[in-house]
Amino acid sequence: MFIELTDHLRCPADHEEQFLVLLPGAVIDRSVQTGDLGCPVCGREFRIRNSVLDFGDAPGSEPEPSALDADAAVALLGVSGPGGYVALVGGAAAMHLGLSERLDGVSLVAVNPPRDVAATGSRLSVLRAAMLPLKAGSMRAVLLGPGYGGDPRWVENAARVVLPGLRVVGEGTSPAASGLDILASVEGCWVGARATGRF
Repeated sequence: MFIELTDHLRCPADHEEQFLVLLPGAVIDRSVQTGDLGCPVCGREFRIRNSVLDFGDAPGSEPEPSALDADAAVALLGVSGPGGYVALVGGAAAMHLGLSERLDGVSLVAVNPPRDVAATGSRLSVLRAAMLPLKAGSMRAVLLGPGYGGDPRWVENAARVVLPGLRVVGEGTSPAASGLDILASVEGCWVGARATGRF
């Protein structure tokens, strides 16, 4: 896990957002290999092992593969210029190498990725969780892979964590009420922008 990502994480418990406290064990090139994060509000602790931060209760099954390729994903996400983070959820995280090449200077956060996706230096952080454990307005874009893009809970979570006016892309049924303005929807894929004044 990229050490700077700590500032964008939140405890998944149902309470006000608060900074998590990182106690790193081993760190290599700003990537935390082992360590613990603690929540000062509720006292919960989360472990980092083999560079993977586990918040608990993540789906146990292997995610469905994405139907998108990296070029299509970049076009739909609408991210240009360096800096910040893009979250890739489920099978969408399998294209992290292609996205990293195309999104120069943008760090990636893989949430519940396929098992063969591993954290690579400072450009990719891997999290496992039952929700997006990210602060409101902390991501430049979110890509929800199959199984997540049609789940109202994950869609609403994605709308919460993306910056106002920026995009969430989902593979699945186009969401109804979610805090997103739907820009386009075709063949099981949709693009939405976070509505201003929400969250």
